[in-house]
Amino acid sequence: MEQIIIKGGKKLKGSVSISGAKNAALAIVPATILAEGVSVIENLPNINDINHLVDILESLGAKCEFLNKTTLKIDATNINSQRAEGDAVRKIRASYYLLGALLSRFKMAEVEMPGGCDFGGRPTDQHEKGFKALGATTVISHGLIKTEAKELKGAHILLDVVSVGATINVMLAAVLAEGSTVIENSAKEPHVVDTANLLNMMGADIKGAGTNVIRINGVKKLKGVNYTIIPDQIEAGTYMIAAAITGGDITVKNIIPQHMDPLTAKLVEMGCKVTEGDDYIRVVGTENLIASNVRTLAYPGFPTDLQPQITALMATAEGMGLITESVWDNRFQYVNELKRLGANITVDGRMAVTNGPSYLTGAKVSAVDLRGGASLVLAGLKAEGTTVISRAVQIGRGYEDIAEKLKGLGADITVV
Repeated sequence: MEQIIIKGGKKLKGSVSISGAKNAALAIVPATILAEGVSVIENLPNINDINHLVDILESLGAKCEFLNKTTLKIDATNINSQRAEGDAVRKIRASYYLLGALLSRFKMAEVEMPGGCDFGGRPTDQHEKGFKALGATTVISHGLIKTEAKELKGAHILLDVVSVGATINVMLAAVLAEGSTVIENSAKEPHVVDTANLLNMMGADIKGAGTNVIRINGVKKLKGVNYTIIPDQIEAGTYMIAAAITGGDITVKNIIPQHMDPLTAKLVEMGCKVTEGDDYIRVVGTENLIASNVRTLAYPGFPTDLQPQITALMATAEGMGLITESVWDNRFQYVNELKRLGANITVDGRMAVTNGPSYLTGAKVSAVDLRGGASLVLAGLKAEGTTVISRAVQIGRGYEDIAEKLKGLGADITVV
């Protein structure tokens, strides 16, 4: 089993370049199924989840070729199966985007129930609601989500809750549908906008991405394109917090600073010095962090995928911090592992309370999920002594070369 070993206590300094956005890539790669011809996707993160997704596309009959480690050439012309199943499907949550893409192109899709991190109910009911409005029937049978339609027609769809996955899946299903589709209460996240931008370059007619109302006029066909994925705001945020938790000085490069506004505001509130440029943010930590309150919300609120990392930071800050998780039911499973490192954290349902500053010391811990694993890396960087993180493959699902990038900032970290 892969492990990450960290000898903590070093102030990290230097600069780090951010990879392509995981959450955008996991939607954009399935979207290429809709294109007639070859697409080339650049700035892909070199992570396990992308490799699983490529395996799935190839199993469906697509031709995939990595031109380099971050550039993927995809030819979906000869896809000969609309059924996605197997280990690769079960290992990632984003395999559900195959439903919208395959339904849009072939008017049918069968996808095994997806996997990914387990932190509470992650239903597909809003996806199904959107497909039904467009004219498809959806059933779950023998572990497969099956959806099909004689034809897809535009519709007015009001999502009951803000859902990134449902917003993107309905967009994928609607771009080739006859007539106009309106998605109300749509998610505004940067990767929703990035997916819409890709589809528009392919020839789709999508307006309003990034707002709570998306309007789609169906088109007859889409063409292959060259497209570059946006930087990963969650990876960027993790390195910004690394500067704060170690009292270091890190410049995070190749980012869109506006995407980081919720975290930037919180770090300044806690006592860090933050400066922004056109495509970078510099974070200078302090020895005397002040605890604060955080509530996760849909974009442009504080992202749930940075909640475990900010909780680790909050545990090292002076005073009481309150972290409220408004998106997922059970996202504090990692807290028991932080406690092994000495963090003083109490969890009550969707709330966690930190009382600090906690004095962290190295210990053997386990990454229960992707972002929880990242919080353990951050805590290990701060802790005195050696921290050994097992199940580190979870972290590799979302962070490209995390050990090498941290080494470049002065961390004593190895992957075994």
